[in-house]
Amino acid sequence: MRQKQSIFKSLDWVTVVIYLALVVFGWFSICGASYDYSEHDLLDFSTRAGKQFVWIICSFGLAGILLMLDDIFYETYSYLMYGILLLLLIVTIFIAPDTKGSRSWLILGPVSLQPAEFAKFATALALARFMNAYGFVLNTWKNALGVGLIILVPMLLIIMQRETGSALVYLAFFLVLYREGMPGIVLFSGICAVLYFVLGIRYAEAMLADTPTPMGQFLVLTIILLLSAGMAGVLSRKMKATKIIAGGTLGALVLAFIVAEWLAPFNMVWVLWGLCAATVVYLAYLALRTRRKSYLLTLVFAVCSIGFLYSAEHVFNSVLESHQQIRIKVLLGLEEDPSGAGYNVNQSKIAIGSGGLTGKGFLNGTQTKLKYVPEQDTDFIFCTVGEEEGFIGSAAVLVLFLSLILRLIQLAERQPTTLGRVYGYSVMSIFLFHLFINIGMVLGLTPVIGIPLPFFSYGGSSLWGFTILLFIFLRMDAGRDTRR
Repeated sequence: MRQKQSIFKSLDWVTVVIYLALVVFGWFSICGASYDYSEHDLLDFSTRAGKQFVWIICSFGLAGILLMLDDIFYETYSYLMYGILLLLLIVTIFIAPDTKGSRSWLILGPVSLQPAEFAKFATALALARFMNAYGFVLNTWKNALGVGLIILVPMLLIIMQRETGSALVYLAFFLVLYREGMPGIVLFSGICAVLYFVLGIRYAEAMLADTPTPMGQFLVLTIILLLSAGMAGVLSRKMKATKIIAGGTLGALVLAFIVAEWLAPFNMVWVLWGLCAATVVYLAYLALRTRRKSYLLTLVFAVCSIGFLYSAEHVFNSVLESHQQIRIKVLLGLEEDPSGAGYNVNQSKIAIGSGGLTGKGFLNGTQTKLKYVPEQDTDFIFCTVGEEEGFIGSAAVLVLFLSLILRLIQLAERQPTTLGRVYGYSVMSIFLFHLFINIGMVLGLTPVIGIPLPFFSYGGSSLWGFTILLFIFLRMDAGRDTRR
C-alpha cells in the first residue's frame, strides 16, 4: 500500500490533467459530430456519443491498472507483448472481414478491435528494451539491423492488412533513433526522399519550356547533383569537389538549354544522366584516392537518390491503388475532384471556415449536423471543433496537444535509463505524427491517409491504444527514483 501511495505521489499529474482535458474535449466533439436532432440523451448507449462514453470510462480503469503494475513488468515482458501483438497482426490478415477495403478489424462479438492501434505500444516497448542493452551503440550494423526489424516487421504486417495510414505511423520511430544517435544523414535523406517524390510526381507530365524534357525528372536530378556537390564539400571539408560537381552541372545545363531551346530540341534528362554518371565516377575516384568515407557516403547518397526517383514513379503508377493515386494528385493540385477524392477535404475546410472566431456553439454546427463531412466523428473530427468552437476552440485544442508534446519531451529527458528515455520519445513521436498528419489532412495540407486524432476520434481501439501508450510511460516515470 505504501508503494502504491508513493507511486501516485510521484505521478506526473500535469500530464494526467492534460490527458483528461483532451479526453473530455474529445467526447464533446464526438457528441457534436454524431448528434442527431431526434436524439435527446447524449448518454444513450445506442448512440456514438454514448458508446464513446463507455470507452472513456473503461480507459480510465485501464489507466489505473497500468499504474498499479510494477514498472519492471513492462521491461520484463516487453518482448512477449511484442510477439503476441505480431501474432495478432498476422491472424488479423487472414480472419478479419473486409471493411472499406482493409482487413484490420477483429470482430469479437459486439466489439470490434484494431490490433494495429495496440501494436504501437508493444513496438515502442520492444524498441526501448532492445536499445537498453548494456553497451548498445546504434551506429553498428548489428544493432541498426535489429532496430530496423523491430520497427519494420509490424509496419509490413499492417500494410498487408491494407491499412497504409496506420503503417506510416511507424515512421515516427525514426525521430527516436535520431535522438539516440542516428546519423543526421539518415534524417536528411528521408526529407530529400519526400522532396523527390513530390517534385517528381507533381511535374511528371510537365515539359520544360519548349523542349521535350520532363520537368519532374529534370528538377529532381538537378537537385540530386547539387546536393551531392554540397555534401562532398561539407563532409570532407574540402570545397574543390563541390566546385567541380556544381560548376560542371550548372555549366552543362546552361549549354544544353541553349542548344535545346534555340538549335535542336532534345530531352535534357539525357545530359543529366551523363552528369550523374560522371559524378558517381568522380566520387568513386576521390573515395579510392583519398580513402575518405565522406566521398563514399556522398556516392551512396547520389546512387540511392537516383534509384529512389525512378522507383517512386514505379510505385506511384503500378503499386498504389487508384484511389490512393487520386488522393495524392488532388493534394498536389494535379486534379480537381470536389465530388470525389477532394470532397472530404473541401467540406472539412468549409466547416472549419464557417466557425469563424468563436464558433457556432455546441451542437449548433450546420455542416456537421447535416452530415456534409464524411467520417466527421473519426478521421475528420477536428472540423467539428473548428465549426462549433471556432478559431479560439481550435487553438485551445492545439495548445493542449503542444503542452502534451512538450511535457513528454521533458519527462523523457529526465529518465535515468535508456529504456525510459527511448519509450518516452516513442510516445511523443507517435502523438506528434498523429497530430501533424491528422490536422494537416483536415486542412488539406497532407494526403488523406485515415489516421485518428488522439483522444478525439471516435473508437475504442484508438482511445485504448493511446491511453496504454501514455500511461505505461507515466508509470515508468513515477518509478524513476527506484531505478537510479
